[in-house]
Amino acid sequence: MAIDEENIEFIDESGEKKDGSKGSSFKDFIDGTVLTREFVMKQLPFIVFLALLAIIYIGNRYHAEKLVRRSGELQAELKELRAEAVTVSAELMHLSRQSEVLKLLRNSDLDLVESLDPPRRIIAGKKRK
Repeated sequence: MAIDEENIEFIDESGEKKDGSKGSSFKDFIDGTVLTREFVMKQLPFIVFLALLAIIYIGNRYHAEKLVRRSGELQAELKELRAEAVTVSAELMHLSRQSEVLKLLRNSDLDLVESLDPPRRIIAGKKRK
């Protein structure tokens, strides 16, 4: 029984492809060998461009949310200021009435007296006859 050693051929039955074919397996993805393939290397600028667009998109969304929050804060502040303006205007109207002015004059130590003469209209530019 002579064995011809020159014609011995070993068959690998593990299913791994060692000839560098284009198929990929889960193991290749996990260990990172997928990233070294020629196809991925050619597409690297496009992948970097997509990553940059994603970062810009996320940043833009955060900026828009910040603007919406700021707008809501300004709307609330505007409502508060309008209510304060109405209150101050009503108080000014109350204090500028003649009876209130007289009360303030009597309470203060000013030597001012209410005029008993009615106001007169001054007409400028017309000659009297």
